[in-house]
Amino acid sequence: MKFVHQSVLLWECMEALNIHPDGVYLDGTLGGAGHSLQICKQLTTGRLVGVDRDAVALEAAAERLKRYKSKVTLVHDNFANIDKICRTVGINAFDGMLFDLGVSSPQLDDGSRGFSYMTDAPLDMRMNRDDSLTAFDIVNNWPKDELRRILYEYGEERYAPQIAAAIDHVRADRPIETTLELVEIIKSAMPDKALREKQHPAKRSFQAIRIAVNDELGAVSLMMRAAIEHLAPGGRLAVITFHSLEDRIVKNAMAQAARGCTCPPNFPVCVCGKTPQVQLFTRKPIVSTVEEVEQNPRARSAKLRVCEKL
Repeated sequence: MKFVHQSVLLWECMEALNIHPDGVYLDGTLGGAGHSLQICKQLTTGRLVGVDRDAVALEAAAERLKRYKSKVTLVHDNFANIDKICRTVGINAFDGMLFDLGVSSPQLDDGSRGFSYMTDAPLDMRMNRDDSLTAFDIVNNWPKDELRRILYEYGEERYAPQIAAAIDHVRADRPIETTLELVEIIKSAMPDKALREKQHPAKRSFQAIRIAVNDELGAVSLMMRAAIEHLAPGGRLAVITFHSLEDRIVKNAMAQAARGCTCPPNFPVCVCGKTPQVQLFTRKPIVSTVEEVEQNPRARSAKLRVCEKL
């Protein structure tokens, strides 16, 4: 299917990154290249490195950015591997980095990818189809207690014990093959009042399984540590999150890098010797305007946090 994605907080990101025409920038979640296109338009002698773990997204981005191909390098990789990516492209420090941690709209909308609870498809949910772990593996093979944990922690699903038990009961008799099979099992484990809520009853569970399939939280933690290290002095790191677990990781990592010292609070003087690496661009996250949310409802939960390398 055609890869078309509506970029969230586009102009807020451009302002935050403070693009220099001769600067070097990394878009670690290239997607449909909406953010990258605006970066390229502001570059003269500068360079953009675009990274995505989804080969379909990279193909679409190459087409969208073909006018600027002389200043663009595309990399098929996970943004968690920033150290390796830097070695691959021969750049050790960037003037700006951008990470949009939301799942691309085409991935959600393409029923064959298995992300959607609205379309029947094989249980997949891999952002990178070269990866081995799928949603089928998790749903059918992970222990019940581990299922309960990820549903509760990653999906913040209050009916996690009941849903995990229902999945375990069904899979003891037969494999759970498709997304809509899983939706029905989830719904069967929830009380009537939960089924009447505005939010789809399977939304939190599908989010949790998707996060586990792609190790999204682990990737964000690795990315935050490496990204700050690979910023040039004055360079800015901009990260868009869409749920509280990601946002907590990003917020804490930036706060720690801005604080520097890791000594326990009760130490009278600093003995670790660590100094601040960044300064926070804003204390509170930047959120979408009412107008943007009206045009793109998926922007409602977006939060942009920015820091600048000292």
